[in-house]
Amino acid sequence: MTQSAQDQSSTGDTKAGNYFVSNYPPYSFWKPDYKPEIFEAMERAPKPNNPLGLYVHIPFCRKRCHFCYFRVITGAKASEIRGYMASAIAEMDLYANKPFIGGRTPDFVYFGGGTPSFLSTSQLSELTDALKERLSWDNAKEIAFECEPGTLTEKKIKHIRDLGVTRLSLGVENFDDHILGINGRAHRGGEIERAYKTAQDAGFPQINIDLIAGMLDETDDNWKRVIEKTIEMNPDSVTVYQMEVPFNTTIYKRMQESGQLTAPIADWETKRRWVDEAFKSLESAGYRIGSAYTAVRADKEIDFLYRDLLWEGADLLSLGVASFGHINGTHYQNQHDIDPYMEQVNAGEFPIYRALTPTDEEALIREFILQLKLGHLDTAYFDKKFNTNVREKFAAPIAQIAAWGYFARNDEQLELTREGLLEVDRLLHEFFLPIHVNKRYA
Repeated sequence: MTQSAQDQSSTGDTKAGNYFVSNYPPYSFWKPDYKPEIFEAMERAPKPNNPLGLYVHIPFCRKRCHFCYFRVITGAKASEIRGYMASAIAEMDLYANKPFIGGRTPDFVYFGGGTPSFLSTSQLSELTDALKERLSWDNAKEIAFECEPGTLTEKKIKHIRDLGVTRLSLGVENFDDHILGINGRAHRGGEIERAYKTAQDAGFPQINIDLIAGMLDETDDNWKRVIEKTIEMNPDSVTVYQMEVPFNTTIYKRMQESGQLTAPIADWETKRRWVDEAFKSLESAGYRIGSAYTAVRADKEIDFLYRDLLWEGADLLSLGVASFGHINGTHYQNQHDIDPYMEQVNAGEFPIYRALTPTDEEALIREFILQLKLGHLDTAYFDKKFNTNVREKFAAPIAQIAAWGYFARNDEQLELTREGLLEVDRLLHEFFLPIHVNKRYA
């Protein structure tokens, strides 16, 4: 397993580093020297029938959470926000007529952050109108939008719905005011309830709430109340993450200052137990488990195209500072900091910082490990798409994970046990190529 995950045993304390596997090969292997590869990829027509997605990064927040590792900006003025929006629109101009678009329009759109709901209604309209003029998403099957509950008013929620958003995701994390405060969250419990009720009234096809198991000061009693409150709210889907402490978080900086090696949060055994308790309670309340992190209402048709299509190799045109994209088999990331990002865009240059084109073998591994996060996968899909017998190729790691008791089925359908699902990010490293083992992930 990678260096940042090697101490994340099934029962160990939480150490600093990236635990959650969101892509492959690891980001530390993406290099500025490989940027010519993404420019070449843009000039090729798209692969037949490959979906296209659009990601827009909004980096602005009211506060920076102590566990946050994303590129966020606090205290921004309206003029700074509009300047950034102008750069994102200019970036879209750079992509709009490239051959990789190939007449496609996005199958899915995702506004992430940061806090997209930090923008005012007029700013949201200005940004979305301009982007849609350049690449219409009128026929998109999913438009997802991340929100911080304290930024939402009745007027803004209605406006977001009128923009065509189909999946509203509320960053709840916890309902307790003390825990929200000590973890650096800007909102409080009362704001969650008001925002959720107003969103329900607005008629979004899907409302998701995010929770985090293992926040600072979280306890068994608190976690029980969090799940009870979640079930009472009855959202369409629930996302539950196990807290990690990447190196660029406030928590890690405090650990460095105090010489602490163990993060001051729940250990892995406790976090996995809490997620298991949440899943079991949600299942009893009429939900089904959709992945290592999600539960969805069983009585509704609930999809998450952003996740599912990306995990099947879809193209992702990604706009904004530090955002990650994928075009014709090549991954890329934009400049990490806002000043160089805006300077390059405003000079008519792509603001790309680094890139990587995986080999065919690495692309296979990427889809295999990401889809394993669903808890099950059909090996025939990989045999057909990659012309590779994955049961033979991955015989050793499959046998090892099975020996640990983490596979419930081990034939054409690979299916993880609940214990395996709860530890899946740790298990995925078994499929890494030797060159990527014991290396920094991000």
